[in-house]
Amino acid sequence: MSDTLFTRDNLDSCLKELAKEFRKINGSRIPAEIILIGGASVLINYGFREMTYDMDAIIQASSSMKDAINHVGDRLGLPNGWLNTDFMKTSSYTPKLIQYSKYYIKFSNVLRVRTVSAEYLIVMKLMAGRQYKNDLSDVVGILLEQQNNGKKIHLDDIKRVADELYGGYDKIPESSRIFIEATYQNLDLEELYKKIREDERQNKDILLEFQDHYPEVLNGDNLADILKAAKARKNATLPPLDAYADHNV
Repeated sequence: MSDTLFTRDNLDSCLKELAKEFRKINGSRIPAEIILIGGASVLINYGFREMTYDMDAIIQASSSMKDAINHVGDRLGLPNGWLNTDFMKTSSYTPKLIQYSKYYIKFSNVLRVRTVSAEYLIVMKLMAGRQYKNDLSDVVGILLEQQNNGKKIHLDDIKRVADELYGGYDKIPESSRIFIEATYQNLDLEELYKKIREDERQNKDILLEFQDHYPEVLNGDNLADILKAAKARKNATLPPLDAYADHNV
């Protein structure tokens, strides 16, 4: 499993092994809780995503959970950080996610797993709004699947949850607000999902190419500007990308 992609088929088995390892270290009387967010939560709750590269989570457990994660990772050949809390350092994190998460499953009678879904997962994705990952296609995919299951999510639901999680709809980045409002005007969510997903793949390729040519230039502050400039170069005569690299946009 050295290059593991987590799927609906193997995600539970990895968590089950983690629960067994945590119980082995701590005994049966010390519980732990993991709230899965991001791609892992999409995998559990919906059918349109096939895989994720890691499991982003909020972990409520003793410090020995880190040892359990590492032991299981080594034993199964999982990549470092296969289960991580890096998400908690981003703007999408809020402790209120714990309150609005829902029960999923319990392993070995010690590890309780919860997930975030529906409008709460959508609003999290909108807060991140990364055009080079699965954020925006996940939003459309969730809307489509909820609609097909007779549980349509309305724009007012999005605004209400944005207020619950982040203190107001206006706290969501403007680009994400424009995106979600335009999405609700689109009558063919299935085609929109395909288009957005392809755009995300192309954007990722553009950034990887830039990174190859200009290592150690990309960062969280300049990434959006560099992506915008690189995409524009495909359709117009603009300064070469090294102009942006030199100025560390």
